[in-house]
Amino acid sequence: MHGDVWEWVQDKWHDNYNGSPSDGSAWEDGDSPKRVIRGGGWHNNASYCRSANRSGDIQSNRDADIGFRLLMEL
Repeated sequence: MHGDVWEWVQDKWHDNYNGSPSDGSAWEDGDSPKRVIRGGGWHNNASYCRSANRSGDIQSNRDADIGFRLLMEL
């Protein structure tokens, strides 16, 4: 799903991927107060609405176009 809401993810914000985990686990090291949000929201331009698009925001931020997805492993 792209363009519905920005998706909060578990990773802490880093400017680039240098030093990121190579096993696909969440990147929780670092001092940044921000978490990563991905995918673009409904009011963004189309170029933002892609899963590779990411930004960072503080966890206490609330906005109509930021959300999360639930996962259930079967």
